[in-house]
Order: sequence, then structure tokens, then C-alpha cells
Amino acid sequence: MKLEELTTNAAVEGVLANSLVTVVNVQWYGDDAVELTYKTPAGEVANELLYRDDEARISVAEQARPWSFDGDGALFRLVSEAQRIRLAHLFDPLLAVHTSDVEPLPHQITAVYEAMLPSSPLRFLLADDPGAGKTIMAGLLIKELIARGDLQRCLIVCPGGLAEQWQDELYRRFQLPFEILTNDKLEAARTGNWFLETDLVIARLDKLSRDEEVQQKLKARDCDWDLVVCDEAHKMSASYFGSEPRYTKRYRLGQLLSDLTRQFLLMTATPHNGKEEDFQLFMALLDSDRFEGKFRDGVHNVDVSDLMRRMVKEKLLKFDSTPLFPERMAYTVPYKLSPEEEQLYTAVTQYVREEFDRAGALENDKRAGAVGFALTILQRRLASSPEAIYRSLRRRRERLQGRLQELEGLQRKGETALIAPPAMLTLDSEDFEDLEDAPEDEIEAQEGEVLDQATAAQTIDELQQEIGTLAGLEAGAGRVLRSGRDTKWLQLGELLDKLFIRTLAETRAPYGAGKIADPVPSPQQKLVIFTEHRDTLNYLHSRIAGRLGREQAVVTIHGSLRREERRAAQDAFRHDPQVRVLLATDAAGEGINLQRAHLMVNYDLPWNPNRLEQRFGRIHRIGQTEVCHLWNLVASETREGDVYERLLEKLEQARQTLGGQVYDVLGKMQFDGRPLRELLVNAIRYGEQPEVRARLTTTVENAFDPEKLSELLEERSLTPDTMDSSRVHSVRARMERAEARRLQPHYIESFFLEAFKRVGGRARQRESRRYEVTHVPAPVRNIERTVGAGLPVLRRYERIAFEKSLAANDNHPPAAFVCPGHPLLDAVIDSTLASHRDLLKQGAVLVDERDPGAEPRVLFFLEHAIQDASRTRAGTRRVISKRMLYVELDAANTARHVEYAPYLDYRPLAADEPEHEAILARPECAWIGANLEQTAQRYAVASVVPEHVDEIRRARQPLLDKTRDAVQDRLTKEISHWDRRAEDLKLQEQTGRPNARLNSAQARQRADRLEERLQRRLAELELERQISPRPPVVLGAALIAPVGLLRAM
Repeated sequence: MKLEELTTNAAVEGVLANSLVTVVNVQWYGDDAVELTYKTPAGEVANELLYRDDEARISVAEQARPWSFDGDGALFRLVSEAQRIRLAHLFDPLLAVHTSDVEPLPHQITAVYEAMLPSSPLRFLLADDPGAGKTIMAGLLIKELIARGDLQRCLIVCPGGLAEQWQDELYRRFQLPFEILTNDKLEAARTGNWFLETDLVIARLDKLSRDEEVQQKLKARDCDWDLVVCDEAHKMSASYFGSEPRYTKRYRLGQLLSDLTRQFLLMTATPHNGKEEDFQLFMALLDSDRFEGKFRDGVHNVDVSDLMRRMVKEKLLKFDSTPLFPERMAYTVPYKLSPEEEQLYTAVTQYVREEFDRAGALENDKRAGAVGFALTILQRRLASSPEAIYRSLRRRRERLQGRLQELEGLQRKGETALIAPPAMLTLDSEDFEDLEDAPEDEIEAQEGEVLDQATAAQTIDELQQEIGTLAGLEAGAGRVLRSGRDTKWLQLGELLDKLFIRTLAETRAPYGAGKIADPVPSPQQKLVIFTEHRDTLNYLHSRIAGRLGREQAVVTIHGSLRREERRAAQDAFRHDPQVRVLLATDAAGEGINLQRAHLMVNYDLPWNPNRLEQRFGRIHRIGQTEVCHLWNLVASETREGDVYERLLEKLEQARQTLGGQVYDVLGKMQFDGRPLRELLVNAIRYGEQPEVRARLTTTVENAFDPEKLSELLEERSLTPDTMDSSRVHSVRARMERAEARRLQPHYIESFFLEAFKRVGGRARQRESRRYEVTHVPAPVRNIERTVGAGLPVLRRYERIAFEKSLAANDNHPPAAFVCPGHPLLDAVIDSTLASHRDLLKQGAVLVDERDPGAEPRVLFFLEHAIQDASRTRAGTRRVISKRMLYVELDAANTARHVEYAPYLDYRPLAADEPEHEAILARPECAWIGANLEQTAQRYAVASVVPEHVDEIRRARQPLLDKTRDAVQDRLTKEISHWDRRAEDLKLQEQTGRPNARLNSAQARQRADRLEERLQRRLAELELERQISPRPPVVLGAALIAPVGLLRAM
């Protein structure tokens, strides 16, 4: 064809592969080149230059009739289903629920579908209580965003001990193949930057916050993310020192991540530490403009209800409106040390005290911190078991003795060397804090390294004296261990006897059910025992097995177990009736759900009360039906034991007044502004002084002051979101409506089996609705999928199923759950559309068996979208909502909006029925001609699009208005503050009294920068406010022939 034949509204072939485009405009440049502006089948407007050389590849499509309706009816229905399933989220309002291995609860549905998904861009704090299933909520959110085309790259940042749990949960429940960042992967990256090569990433918080090289890779160009999720996000908090913020490495990481993503989700059960200014500093990670500057009471607003959701355990309900969680009880079990144990305790504590004093005299703060850390480890192991303290003392003595020999050898050679190895001088307090979040095997390795090497000795003589002291302590610990007299173990043994004697079952009691009965002994129940140290775990294992009479009654979980071993131990505890006790270190305190048990013992009490809360949360979580009981073993008349005993006593008093919710604020409690660890160290160092003991007692009592506890509980209910019976009823009704519209499993199964056969695949049913795929054709395996999580399509599948309940089968191989997002289904959809998408524009004749009349109709498929004025990375306007609709036209040009895939109610023409030419030649079809497509579009523009725009505007505008007002209020007040500050400083400078830390020019610059930020942010918000509809795009059409018309022919 000639370039001159390009005219407005002409349909042109050859511009895009396998697609017709519609000419919008033609602009000539001389005689041999034109700029062609055209519209794609998806409604996108694009342009390109065409020269005379291009005339051979383009042509105007022959269009005797706008729609020929000569397509294969059966294939037309199949391609229409492929298009619908590709846009499954537009039809199934709870798509992620129906395509994931989860049974979500009401509060999880509302979090994802009412609080988070409607927020665009999502900048949100999910602060539900521990055990509420925040991982499930994050997985549903990620899967929905992938289905909607809004997420390709996702980064999850979590404490190291949770990385594997996140990976397991997201793959097992949501089929999302996240990869965990490791040093090996970083080094093996083909491009040098593994982040650019990997779309779904889980990274350890401490790794990202401490490794500057990794941060540089995150900052690389194009290394941005569609969503970043931070679990245990309170670890990224910062605090104010005077009027200036004191940022941690983790907070700086949070700022970096916030800048790298449009959508940012923080998850923590403890977002508030009791200081509003620190909380708002934390919230600045979500919106730095809205929370600029230090919070000033009476000046700044504190409404964060649009940025966070908080639900407490006591308010959570099941779908039958009954409480989700049962009650909790904790008991203190004191024991008195034997004379031999008391003698050892006194001697070791004296050594710890003296070494603390020597460490305090060191000039190097990092070395002093390392020594202090080592001494606290030693004291905790002393309280744990004779085995733990004996082995710890021996290892420390041996390592220091080895260090002494090295030093003496260097001395003989005339060389000098540091008493403390260089590695001990590189760790600061923040590093030791980070260590709590590392995987347990790393914690044990680092603790062992510090305990064995950190010393306050500054000369060889001092080191020799310390080794001599350690040798004496080691001998004393050995005597206690060999004596077999362990009063702590005896106390646990008595408890085991009480719990496993009789045969009565436990009674259930949810929140508010009245007085809680004492735990009833039963040999069928299961018990979790926590210890902090591997030596103690090994020591207890043999003793408990002997007490219960069989080795297989006890399983263990600790940090050195491989993932498969840990899972096997967990499964044995859950399902094997012979297994009675799970003996665990804190490797089980994070990321493992143990609600099969409702009894727990803290053999060792952690110095971080967060750990206490986490441990209890392992059994007190979703799925638990029994009252949970916890026993805490405490050595009375020891310095740290006295503090803990008083703390637990006050905790029980608070529980009697406030209920089980008091356990959920343990991790937030401060003791006169200090953490519990510091209180315990003071007890060890100065506990012999009566005034110190009295002060410690007062400090613990003050922490449990009713007014302070009420404040903590009020902060815990920050922006409270209630889940009452009426709301549960509303969620249940929504679930029922969604159930009626779900595509999974029936529509998906029907489509897949037919489409897979057409593309050359082979699938055979093996069990009821479970299939073996024996051959996946190469073109399907190799197709470049438009969406999906990046998993490869396999050559064969031993089993597939379309109903999630059929995926697991005890007697047959497990089946892959095929649903939207599964690579095999996505590849079949893409293959079907690539080969036959044009059939939708060609059209086909379908028969309406239920219509005995003779008046045909035309069914149109349309897609329309709403956009705002902000831009995507590709430079296009951002689509914020999309809909697909079906419209039927009749001979009177009357349009009717029909619901949900009406073509499935119609059948293709049978072989013995009239062909499409004969049907179109009938006088009843004479009206089917030009302008039908425009009629359908006019109907959508006049009737459907305005409703869609109004719905989106009503949903978005209040949130945008609230954000705009909050940003303007906060930044305007900060600008005024710094303007005044600049004037005050200028006056001081003029009178000869300059401020050494800040001058008037710096204050003025800060005010000017804030003004720039305000104007930039207001402009961005204005772009988000400017929403407009795109013109509806006709995707396909079918001629609907009533069966009465066919009978008349």
C-alpha cells in the first residue's frame, strides 16, 4: 500500500505483529515520511515514523463488515475465557484467597481488602498483635498485587531467624518463589548485582543495615521495587536526643528502602515505645513530609488512622463471632539453690562483678562493651544449668590460656601484641543488639567467640591471674555437675510428673469465659520447654527422656538444625502421639507455630522480655483452642532471680486486673527508662547493697504502676480497629458473594483442560479431579509470560489439581495447585492468546438455547481504565483502576449491561445448523453493520464509566485530602519554627552571642529546604488527585443467535 492510503480510523496491519491498529492521525514530513499516531487493540496511543521502505510491510485491513462473526465458536469461547482469567482479579474480588492455601479469618480479610489494597500508593503500618497472622496478610497482599499487574519486584526485610519461615510460608501457601539473600548469591551474580537479577527477594535486616557494599547495590540505578515489606519493623526505630534525632543503622536502612519503593509496608506488633516523638519519627519512614521534625504536643496532630491498622488479640473473632484466642495463665516456680550450687553461684558472680569493674576502667569503649557482653553471657549460663556453666568456664579458660601462650611466644621474640584480639575491638552496642536478630547458629558462634576471648586484662600478669581464677571456678562447676544435685532440674521433674500422670482432658475457656481452671494432668497433652543454651538443651534431653521412660518422647529444635530437620521435629511434635515434649532454644521462639501444645515451661528466663512474649506467642496463636499455661522457673535468693521473681509477681497481679493482654506489652515495658537487661546487670554488680536492692524493687513496682500499664495498653490499642459481630457478619457476607463469583476451581479447570489439549499438551486423570501431565509442548514451556512469579514451566507434572483441598493426598503423590499465577496455567493462557487473540475482534456466532425468539443480539466485551496524572517508570500515566464489562445490543440499539462471562451461557453452532453467512443474511440481522462498536462504547461512556470514576473518586479523594492537609499543616509549622529560629539566632549573633552548634544561615536554609519539599509534595498530591477515565476499548464481540431464529431457518 501507499503511505497516502493511511487515513483516520483506518485499520492497518503490519505496524504491530499479529495485531490491527487504528489510525488516529497522520503527519507528513516532506513527500517520503509520515508520523503515524495510532491506537493499539488495548487502547494505548503510540506513534512512529514510517518511510516509503515500510509500504511493503503495511496494509489497510479488508473490512467489508466491521465484524465478520465467522470465527470458530468453541475457540472463541476458549479465547474469551483466556482473556477473563488473565484479568481474573477483575472478576474474583478475593482472588488471592481462592488461589492460595489459606483459610483467612475476618481480620485478615479486612486488613488486605479494606485497609491495604485500596491505598495507592500503599504506605502502611500493619500493627496487629503477635500471632494474628501478619505473614498470611502480607502473602495475600503480594499475590493480589501480582495478579493486578502492580507488582513484579518485591523485597521482604526481616530478622535473620525469620527468613526461612517467610520463604517457606510464601511458597507453601501462595506459590511465591522468594529467594533468600546470601553472600554466595551476591558473589555469583552474573551482572555483579544480584538484586537486579532477582525479582522476589528476602533479606536479613542485620545484613542490609550493616553491610555498606550491599546497600550500594540496593542504590544502583534501576534497582527499585514495587513493594518492600519490613517485618519486625520496630527494630528500625530511632529516638530523639534533645531536639535532634539519633538515627540507628537500621533506621537509615528504613529511609533507604522507603526511597527505593512506591509501596512500603511496615509490620510490627510493637510500634509505640511510649514516646510520641519517637513513634512519629518511626512513622516518618512511611511519609517523611507528614512527620517532619520533632513532635510538639499541642502543635502537631497525631491522627494516623489512614496509615496504620491495629487489632489486639482480645478483639479478634472467628467467622462464627466467637473469640479467636483462648485465655493465658503464667505461674512462677521458685527454687532454692543447694549449698554447693549457692557456693558456685557466689564465686562466679564475684568474678563477673570484678571483671565488670575492670572493664569499666578500660579506655576503649568497644572492648569494654565486648567484655561486658561476655560476662552477661557467663552469668546467664550460670543460671541455666551446671552443664552450661561448666562447659562455658572450661572453654573460656582454654581459649584465654591459648591466647596467653601466643603472647608469651611473641614476648620471647621481642614483639608486642594486644591482649584482646582485634576482632573484639570492632563491635559496638548496636552490633550486639543486631546479634539478637541473627540466626541462632550465628548468635551461638558470636557469643562463643566473645565469651572465649573478651577479657579486661591489660597485661600478661593480669591475664595469668584471670586464668587462675577461671580454673578454680571450673573445678567448682565440675564438682556441682558430678554431684548430680541440680535443684532446678528437680523442680522441672516434679512439674513433669504432675503434668503427665492422670488421663483427664483439658477444658477450653476463651476470653471472658470466667474463672480459669488449673491445668489438668494428662499423658496425651504436649509440653514445650525453652532453654537459652545448647549445652543445657543436651543436658535436659537425656534427663527428660529418662523421666518419661522413652527416648522418642522428646524432640529438640535448635539453631544448628537444617531446615528439613527442624521441620521434621516440628511435624513429629504435632502429629506423633508418642512425642510428648519439645525441647527448644529460641530458634523455635521465632517463626515456628506450636499451637499443638498449650503447656510451656521457661527453663531459662530471657533477659529481653520480648523473648518471653515471643515464646508464649508460639503456643498462643491462631488455631489454639485450649487455655495456655506457662511456668517460669526462677532461682530465688539470687540477685537476678530476685528481680525476675518480683517482676513475675507483679505481672500476675496485673493479669488479675487487666487479663491476658498484659503479656502482650511485656516487650514494651521500661524500668525507669532502662531495659530489663540493664536492671539485671545492676543486680549482679551491686545487689549486695541494701539500697540497690530496694531501688531495684521500687523500679520493678513502678513499671507495673496501674497508670503506666494503662498507658501501655492504650498505646497498644493505637488507632484501634474493632472486629465486632456486625463487622464479622459483613465480612462473611462479602466472602459468600465472592464465592459465587470465584473462578477457582471449576472455570479454571474447564478452561485449562480444553486449552492445554489444543496447544498439544497431554493430561490424564489419575484420581478424582487430579491429573498427571505427561507432556508440556516446547512452545508452551518457552513462551515469555506477561505476568507470573518467574518459576519455570516443567516438561511434565506428576500431579496437578485445581481445588486446593485436593493438592495433598495421603495415598497418592502431592499435586501442584494450578491457579492464576501458576506458571503452567499462565503459559497456556499466553500461548492461547498469542495464537488466537485476533479471533475476539473477528467475532463468532453463539447460540442462546434459552431464547425461543428470532431477534439476534450482539455481545461486546469492553475494557476501561481510570488513570491519575502521576507517571509510571515507563513515563505513561498511572492506571489506578480497571474494569471489564459485557454489553449486549439489540435491533433497537438498546444496550444492556450483562454480568460475568455471558458467553459461557451460549454454545457454538452445531455442524448441522446454518452457517454464519446464512444467519447474517437473514432480515433479522440487517441492522448488524457499521457503528455497532461505537454504540457499545457510547453506552459505556454514558452509563458505566461515570459510575466507575465516581466510585474511585469517592474512595481516593478523602485519603488524598487528609494526606495533603496533614503534610501542609506539618511542614508549614516546621517552616514557621525554623523561620523563628533563624530570626532568634540572627539576633543573638548581632548582640555578640552566637550559637556554637547552629547559626542563623543554617536555620534559614533548613526553612527554605522545607518550603521546597512542601511545594514538591503538594504538586505530587495534585497529580494523584487528577483522575480521568480512558476511552473504553472494545476487545471482542459475538453474534448471539436465539435458538428460535435457527429453527425458523
